[in-house]
Amino acid sequence: MSRISPPETAADLAAVAALLEMADRLGIVPLLERGEPVTVAELAVAADVPGEGMGNFLSALVAAELLVPTGVKEFRIADDFADRIYQSGYLTWSLRANQPYLQNPAAFLRDPAGAAAQFQRNGREVAVSSRWIGSQGFYPAATEAILAARPKRIVDLGAGAAGLLIDLLGRLPESSGVALDMSAGACQEAARAALAAGVGDRLEVVERPIQSVADDPAPLAGADVIHAGFVFHDIVQEGDIFDRVLRRCREALRPGGIMAITDSVPYASAERERRFSALFTYLHAGFMNVKLPPEEDWLARFRQAGFDQAQCVPHRFPGGRLFIATK
Repeated sequence: MSRISPPETAADLAAVAALLEMADRLGIVPLLERGEPVTVAELAVAADVPGEGMGNFLSALVAAELLVPTGVKEFRIADDFADRIYQSGYLTWSLRANQPYLQNPAAFLRDPAGAAAQFQRNGREVAVSSRWIGSQGFYPAATEAILAARPKRIVDLGAGAAGLLIDLLGRLPESSGVALDMSAGACQEAARAALAAGVGDRLEVVERPIQSVADDPAPLAGADVIHAGFVFHDIVQEGDIFDRVLRRCREALRPGGIMAITDSVPYASAERERRFSALFTYLHAGFMNVKLPPEEDWLARFRQAGFDQAQCVPHRFPGGRLFIATK
């Protein structure tokens, strides 16, 4: 008796991720994500490529059911496009954003410090793939907490491509934001994406490392909400910098403001989390010299910084946690 083969899930995910990677490189994903019908000509102009070539590429996206024709040479995204973006984010982060680590494991095992100096990740690839994962993996919980605070000013430390802030500013037309990140590529992508989303006049992009806030907290001034996504673990080994930055955040917040840190705990053991958490934890420990603190350590840091109370909320992102502290 023959057996029916299961859906080729891996093949589907790989193909979709590759097509979306090309679409992102062409700079047309933000236009598509608006959900409005777009033409071949409009996308060709946006990507600065010939119309015929863009038409052929869009035909592939239609064949893959990522786009749906709405007229002659006009298309819109499929209903599950957002899900496809989210799923592809895990592949692009694992295999593209971390490519220097995957290609040079022996060098890191022999000389971690030397290899880290020689093989570095592309900031833009990290930012874009993180935004795709975050769209459903960790932005929803953070967005809910931030919207509940009804902030007039939001600061995002390590904002990457500013996906969270851009979404929030779109929902809060009277609010402004500051996106701080040390990557020039991520900052350029954030500025471009903010303009494309129509919130560029309300978003200030600051190219600085999060550590700089310890001595110059100017970007934090007047914040009702300060969010930090997957950046505090990068400074946990830097002596008292972690605690100084956290204290600066508390001092800068307006009365009743909140600090929301999105980050990870090491080697999460729940079945739905364990595999990706294992990769995430090992890459950070073995290649980035980052040992993720357990949940109880995160909460203790908030208490030491003087926050009145702190709580932990699990993210959909495997191993991800949202720590919310109130001034």
